[in-house]
Amino acid sequence: MATPRVLGALLLLLLAAGKGKPKATERPRNTCLGLNDVDQYDNFNLQEKAQCFTKCNQEGGDFCDLGNLQRYWLNYETHLVEQSSTEQVNTSSVKALVRNFRVDNAEDLYFSLKPSQVPRQVMKDEEKPPDRVRLPRSILGSLPSNRSVVRLAITVLDIGLGNVFKGPQLSLKDGGSVLNNHLVGLSVGQTPVTGLAEPLEITFSHQRQPPNMILTCVFWDMTKGPTGDWASKGCSTELGPERTVCRCDHLTFFALLLRPVLDKATVQALTRISQAGCGVSMVFLAFTVVLYIALRLSWQRFKSEDAPKIHVSLSVSLFLLNLVFFISVGSGSKGSDAACRARGATFHYFLLCVFTWMGLEAFHLYLLAIRVFNTYFSHYFLKLSLVGWGLPILMVIGAGIANSYGLHAIRDKENRTSLELCWFREGTAINALYVTVHGYFLITFLFNAVILALVAWKIFTLSSATAGKERGQTRKGVLTVLGLSSLVGVTWGLAVLTPLGLSTIYIFALFNSLQGVFIFCWFTILYLPSQSTTASSSGTARLDQAHSASHE
Repeated sequence: MATPRVLGALLLLLLAAGKGKPKATERPRNTCLGLNDVDQYDNFNLQEKAQCFTKCNQEGGDFCDLGNLQRYWLNYETHLVEQSSTEQVNTSSVKALVRNFRVDNAEDLYFSLKPSQVPRQVMKDEEKPPDRVRLPRSILGSLPSNRSVVRLAITVLDIGLGNVFKGPQLSLKDGGSVLNNHLVGLSVGQTPVTGLAEPLEITFSHQRQPPNMILTCVFWDMTKGPTGDWASKGCSTELGPERTVCRCDHLTFFALLLRPVLDKATVQALTRISQAGCGVSMVFLAFTVVLYIALRLSWQRFKSEDAPKIHVSLSVSLFLLNLVFFISVGSGSKGSDAACRARGATFHYFLLCVFTWMGLEAFHLYLLAIRVFNTYFSHYFLKLSLVGWGLPILMVIGAGIANSYGLHAIRDKENRTSLELCWFREGTAINALYVTVHGYFLITFLFNAVILALVAWKIFTLSSATAGKERGQTRKGVLTVLGLSSLVGVTWGLAVLTPLGLSTIYIFALFNSLQGVFIFCWFTILYLPSQSTTASSSGTARLDQAHSASHE
């Protein structure tokens, strides 16, 4: 009888021990690692995998295995074609159409890719949807298969804001993105389809992109790196203002990449270079103005010369432009909208003043070195001043009436900003930017370049004629042309070369921001020595003296 009591006591002790011992916590399954469910495509697994599009971000660490996740979705189309009887998939992240098509189809196939709907086939005579796929009829017939019917899957995948299907090429922090975060996949199963004689077409509709963005048609290439990356081999890009057509010679997942011309790190580096150069230029431009005042007070004849006045006017406009640049870049979007518009208009005004005074430098050079005779104008410098300071006002007023000024941001689709300043606002104001800045500069620069070329030709022709009489004429001619180049803004012409690569952008930022230094050096060489030395070393100065005497 004691034995049951002993067994009962032992049972109670075991139960008590079990209650007191903490239970082992089961570690939750991390579906974003994609280790155990690579080939599972039921609704539950699809929804879990789709959540990884937002969970896997740049700071994901060991939480996500991008390679497994990306292979999962690439293999999903193969699953739809070869193992699933489903004809439509309609979830928040995946929308797919799976259909059988005859290989001897007589017409091209068109499909609508409206992101909110499952892809659908549209007839050739229907109105073309803005987002669409065109499969040439030759594609199905060229497939390496003896079957008369081919099963085709078209998938639209919403990859969210994370780093799945972003790849090493696409720097999210610098403003790169996949258009609307949508991928378009086409598959006929495990059979690879490459080297198509007639490419397929995918049309992506989008808003008008800012000029700092590059749009590129790409496909996902799993052979690039451990996790894959975007590639563009075999694809061409046809750009349009509100649509881009991608033509590719194979089937896989495609997307349209948006990448800034200048990433955030490059913009910051260029901004620092420009700020440093502009700061140095402002110091030397101030020296130029001080030197002019000193010469004007000490040299009576200096008051009647026009060339120094034009040089100083250019120096003042360039100094004020550099000053406003510092304020604009430093303040960014601080202040009210009205203050931002005022800063944008002020920056625009002094930029146009610089362009105009450089053009007037070239015009004055034309009178001195090319026309020479019959160059008298009453109130000559006053008229130049009215043009140099007045013409930009008219253009700024016109742009202001059109409400062109505001906050200008270089950013991606998710509003990650690389640079922000008060300038021409986006939208229709870009047209005003092209007309009043790009167009005005191009006209001024071409005029200045022609005048400088004619003057250089005249200087070197004169040097070759007097080579036997005086040594060093060629060297003096080269220095004269370089000095005149700083006045007519040749360094600004380096902007034309910036599309050639990043190195030319750095060269433009460096040399153009040092224009004030070059002007000071030229002003000092031209006017600081004695009058006789100047006259013998610069034909331009000698012509200017004759021109000034005619005004008297």
